[in-house]
Amino acid sequence: MNLNATNLVWFRDDLRVADHPALDTAMAAGTTIAVYILDERSPGIRPLGRAARWWLHHALDDLRASLGRLGVPLVLRRGAAANILPELLSASGARSIYWNRRYGGPERAVDTHVKELVNASGGTALSFSGTLLQEPWVPLTQDRKPFKVFTPFFNALLRLPMRPALVEPPRQEPTGLLSVHSDELADWDLLPSAPDWSPGLASAWAPGEGPARERLEVVLAEIAANYGDTRDRPDMDGTSRLSPALRWGHLSPVQVWESLSALIHEHPPAAEGARAMMRQLAWRDFCWNLLYHHPDMATENLRTEFDAFEWAWPSGGVPRGSHEAQVNEAFEAWCRGETGFGLVDAGMKQLWETGWMHNRVRMVAASLLVKNLGIHWRVGEQWFWDTLVDADAASNPANWQWVAGCGADASPYFRIFNPELQAKKFDPRGSYVARFAPVAVSAPIVELKESRARALDAYARMKDH
Repeated sequence: MNLNATNLVWFRDDLRVADHPALDTAMAAGTTIAVYILDERSPGIRPLGRAARWWLHHALDDLRASLGRLGVPLVLRRGAAANILPELLSASGARSIYWNRRYGGPERAVDTHVKELVNASGGTALSFSGTLLQEPWVPLTQDRKPFKVFTPFFNALLRLPMRPALVEPPRQEPTGLLSVHSDELADWDLLPSAPDWSPGLASAWAPGEGPARERLEVVLAEIAANYGDTRDRPDMDGTSRLSPALRWGHLSPVQVWESLSALIHEHPPAAEGARAMMRQLAWRDFCWNLLYHHPDMATENLRTEFDAFEWAWPSGGVPRGSHEAQVNEAFEAWCRGETGFGLVDAGMKQLWETGWMHNRVRMVAASLLVKNLGIHWRVGEQWFWDTLVDADAASNPANWQWVAGCGADASPYFRIFNPELQAKKFDPRGSYVARFAPVAVSAPIVELKESRARALDAYARMKDH
């Protein structure tokens, strides 16, 4: 790869070329190259799950093509970012590096270290807001503290000015010659083999910016208006299904927000559904605010009184008088979609087949695991992290903690979803269950009434602790 560059853009969870503030600023300032670093070595960086690795491979292929249309080559490197970027700046001749900010604790530490290294060498490192509606330190309570409850957070968000979405930058004409090494994407072994379990993912998804824009158009034309009525129906195409696009940055939340705002203005009958969808975008911001202020959210209860709760771990521990083998068997049945509860089993099989699960079913499946089966929410969070194509470092643990009752603005612990009643209400014809779990398990692995009573007893003991 040959190029005489003046600017370097570091891509992370923002794999697009439109509304990309770092790319837009870099290309306006001079000749630019792009880099994506698969960093699994920097301290605290959480390795991607298997489904996410599949998505990343195809997303990088798509990004390379999109950048190529702009005359921007994409360099791939693997390793610790703080080691790679200074060397790449030197090899390329670039003096400036640009990126859109990240908000996880370890990621922020890496970015701060890189910025220090670049500045110490006489270069310039500039970061931008490009992955959230608002920076996590902007929406604050009247006491200048981060919000712990969503509704006042949402109301504060609505009062804040939002940056406008940027169009795709014009093509650059690269000049000069300089060799810059790039890894081969295939050498990263992101795709599964022996066996290849990904055909279901490939049939369900097309990673990349183009397919994400196409889905957004479908959402605006066919789904948003009725979203308030259809969002809880897994038997319908009634949700945006934009969560992978937002997680990987094929679309920015600002792009989606502006599109929904325009729909409200141009088609008032769609306003109620579009506003409900915008509220979900704001919930995503809320989750990232939580992670920014609580970097250990994936491993620590936000409500510390739950540290005393008697959750079980499949790998050990004896919960509520049960035997360890029973815990292991229950967890394995949950993972396989063999709990005997059709809605949960359909969701878990949909997850394994497509790398995605309807949000209503995610809540019901999570409730069964942490409350009826008594297994720690972190176990379920890790399974979702490994199997979801939209596994998000903020939303995944925040939503698990919400169901478990130990998070911010969490569902009350005594709210225990009944999977049978949920199926009757949200899959009334049974078509969702028939599609993903047509063969019923002979008997449920747990009795709902008894397990609910055990869960509430455990909650009472925790409060008395």
